[in-house]
Amino acid sequence: MNKKIKFQDLGTKDYKDTWDYQEELFAQIVQQKIAKRENPTIETDNYFLYVEHPHVYTLGKSGDFSNLLLSEKQLEEKGATFYKINRGGDITYHGLGQIVGYPILDLENFFTDIHKYLRLLEEAIILTLAEYGLKTERSPGETGVWFDVGTPFARKICAMGVRASRWVTMHGFALNVNADLGFFDNIIPCGIRGKGVTSMHVELGREVNEAEVKQKILFHFQNLFQNEWL
Repeated sequence: MNKKIKFQDLGTKDYKDTWDYQEELFAQIVQQKIAKRENPTIETDNYFLYVEHPHVYTLGKSGDFSNLLLSEKQLEEKGATFYKINRGGDITYHGLGQIVGYPILDLENFFTDIHKYLRLLEEAIILTLAEYGLKTERSPGETGVWFDVGTPFARKICAMGVRASRWVTMHGFALNVNADLGFFDNIIPCGIRGKGVTSMHVELGREVNEAEVKQKILFHFQNLFQNEWL
């Protein structure tokens, strides 16, 4: 079992280019797993990508297109793009001021439980936010990290959507740090009506150092997954 994870911060990168890159790494790991059947000494790779995307809306494979409230022309006017993709979940937004993390892992190096995987991703974010005095939690039946669950003020700060095949993961989480939340007004986020979206900037009332947040996420992720960074 290889618990080493190759870390890459891609900076600001187009969504489609990043998706293609994820698919390359995903396919590489799957091929390693196939080869491993013949040669058990082969180790499968793991990756963790950080990226910030220009304005983009993405719709999961089971999502409802009507949750995008913009026409193609309106998307162009806002300088945003749209993609229907192969992760779980409904519609979400990615943009500047948001930390997006894509763990591309062979879960057989860690544990074979996709629900545990999602809960640990959530936990890494919950523990990170707690370092800023922000108390967040899970919402039953709704993946991601939330404030004030079960109240009229429930609001999501981190969305999650993953794909897993042959126990290899891709896609991941998007944490709103200093993001422009106005872009969420153009969708029904994650297909959930009547619940808001927030950011660290809004909750703390100040700009937040994104590089610092990234380091804290990596620290908690490592404690939870017991991995080594490369």
